[in-house]
Amino acid sequence: MKIKSFLAKPYAAVVHKRIQKSMQTAVADQQTTLLHLIKNGSRTQFGRDHNLKDTNNYDEFKAAIPVRDYEGIAPYIDQIKEGKQNVLWHGKPLYFAKTSGTTSGVKYIPISKDSISNHINTARNALLCYMVESGNTAFADGKMIFLSGSPTLERIAGIPTGRLSGIVNHHVPGYLRRNQMPSYETNCIEDWETKLDKIVAETLGQNMTLISGIPPWMQMYFDWLIEKGNGRKIKDIFPNLQLLVHGGVNFEPYRQKLIDSIGKPIDTIETFPASEGFFAFQDSLDQEGLLLNTASGIFFEFIPAQEIFNDNPTRLTLSEVKLGENYALIINSNAGLWGYNIGDTVKFVSLNPYRIVVTGRTKHFISAFGEHVIAEEVEHALMKTAARHNVKIVEFTVAPMINTNGELPFHEWMVEFEQAPANLEAFAAEVDETLREKNIYYDDLIRGAILQPLKIRSLRRNAFIDYMKSIGKLGGQNKTPRLSNDRKLADALLRIAQ
Repeated sequence: MKIKSFLAKPYAAVVHKRIQKSMQTAVADQQTTLLHLIKNGSRTQFGRDHNLKDTNNYDEFKAAIPVRDYEGIAPYIDQIKEGKQNVLWHGKPLYFAKTSGTTSGVKYIPISKDSISNHINTARNALLCYMVESGNTAFADGKMIFLSGSPTLERIAGIPTGRLSGIVNHHVPGYLRRNQMPSYETNCIEDWETKLDKIVAETLGQNMTLISGIPPWMQMYFDWLIEKGNGRKIKDIFPNLQLLVHGGVNFEPYRQKLIDSIGKPIDTIETFPASEGFFAFQDSLDQEGLLLNTASGIFFEFIPAQEIFNDNPTRLTLSEVKLGENYALIINSNAGLWGYNIGDTVKFVSLNPYRIVVTGRTKHFISAFGEHVIAEEVEHALMKTAARHNVKIVEFTVAPMINTNGELPFHEWMVEFEQAPANLEAFAAEVDETLREKNIYYDDLIRGAILQPLKIRSLRRNAFIDYMKSIGKLGGQNKTPRLSNDRKLADALLRIAQ
């Protein structure tokens, strides 16, 4: 056993024990976090505007703090960008995490001196829990790669600003720097294909033991490695590869192709990071779901997903949630985010401890006819059917087809297959049946002849990669939405795929 893996073992045990203890105090920790946020927030411009000094409990907090998205908090961000301090949190942000918005364009998410540890320590805790659960510490001695955005930062009002993954790169502990790949110079390359070519060149021949990133970009990295490695599987290129760490999108649609590319089973760790905070991580190898980060400076609220666009939605604390319900996740944090709708929906699979699965996005669903089909349902239907038919999926997205020249409307699925079904129509019919079993509203619309069964359009190889490249979002933390309520993405894909 080498020195890093040797020293990691007792440290992992201490941290794991602390996390186990916090599982039992989650509700109390959330209450403590709320009171801490109120106390500190009352001294800010936001706190004065919302009378936080007279707020003493959760009911008063709900009355004072409305739920909002980025557009609702943008005026305060603008004040910070003008150089003002004590706006959303005390002082000024340590960083701005720059991320893509919707109606707002680019978003600037504050990260404070108090909140940066949430991003750094949670990633560490995921690895330490894995060490204890698996007994495997040897990967700490090998090379590790984190497929991420550029660590190059600009400054806005003197505040370092860049992609979250690039910001976090500046906080990799010194004892891991020697293990980290790619080189800093390569990581700073903005063009993803140029960067990936350099990453492949630098990592070939290295003792890679851990690979981390968003699944579609890990797969692209594997594809390029296999091509450069004369068709060899990843297990032959990196014989000591032991662990994949993933997040950003549901892993299941990518799992089989990634494992096939590797050529052997491999341990995986799922995480739930975002620019707004690191919310949850996989703490167990044999339990479903991700452990909610209840003692890390974030106070969570949960809104039943069907109410998220209501003027006065039901807002629940951790102690009030139920198993199996779909909730929009709302955060209040020591970065200065208040009543903030991050846009993700989650479902609890355990209440002791509190573990969640991510079910989709509040803005990514199809409900052109009231069906409210969500990402979890389409992923389940496609993956379950694909497994039965030994079909392999590279990527997919779903959109409504409303203008049908006299036909009934339908859901159109754009799918890039690695291994296509022998009979595409029969495969689509089975996916449709599985989706109907999952979503009773969709089933009612099919039965009532409001919708016709879904149709699958098979796209050429690399259609999704070419689309992401065409909009300047190839690589890094970018991902293709699974669902759309309009045809903007679908039609652009079809033009690319021609």
